[in-house]
Amino acid sequence: MEPLIREARPGDRPFVEEMARLTWGGGDYLARVFDEWLGDNFYVLELEGKVIGTAKLTFLPGRVGWLEGLRVHPDYRGRGYGRLLHSFMLDLGEKLAQKGRIEALEFATYFLNRESISLAEKTGFSVKAKFFVFSARTEDLEGEEPERVEPAMSDLTLGIIPVGWRFVRRSGEALEWIKRNAEVYDINGFRFLVSKKETTFTPLDVGLATLRTMLPAMAWVSGERDRESFDVMLTSGVKPLLPGLKRLGFYLWDETDEPNVLVFRKKLK
Repeated sequence: MEPLIREARPGDRPFVEEMARLTWGGGDYLARVFDEWLGDNFYVLELEGKVIGTAKLTFLPGRVGWLEGLRVHPDYRGRGYGRLLHSFMLDLGEKLAQKGRIEALEFATYFLNRESISLAEKTGFSVKAKFFVFSARTEDLEGEEPERVEPAMSDLTLGIIPVGWRFVRRSGEALEWIKRNAEVYDINGFRFLVSKKETTFTPLDVGLATLRTMLPAMAWVSGERDRESFDVMLTSGVKPLLPGLKRLGFYLWDETDEPNVLVFRKKLK
């Protein structure tokens, strides 16, 4: 039987939950967002009545089609199903571009995801930004409650702003999107944002002293969300600060001195 790519349905939940349990040591977020993604350009790859893959396109500010959630069940990897899903999403992007809905496709991936990087390079994507993602343990820090604030354009100090593992370009449209999809906090005059559904933080002021001030506040938000750990996304420019960041309690998933998050973009006609 030929594989079928179709829109996800409520009955696909058990298959997606199984894939999530078998991905990233059970830490995959797909099961948590399943209901939210249904009916919103969320697709599954079905083979012989079993869902073995997923892929999602999300509309972001700047007429960007953001690709995420591309997964293949571990038992079916290495058979070309990832390429099949990737090609399907490229075709979808082209159709949306022809309708004027988007003008580019983008996605982010971890620096060791060699298959995704190879697919991107072979299909016309190029790296447009690089970031470091660090982690910290909530229990290692004494939390301090920050103040929730309404963000303004002056808070968006980065040209490309991470909101969880989605990245938006600085603009008025992006600011309104951030207001809907993220929370911004202030602690002693320093601000950071975090997606409403994740615990990956983006400091809007960067430096060892400012991060030392923000860490207890980030830990407090993480604790309020019942998370044992949290992540912090920082621009590639912090590379000289790596030793100091580690002394603050940040750690990398894999030892590297280079940015470990790559943001890819493909301009569509």
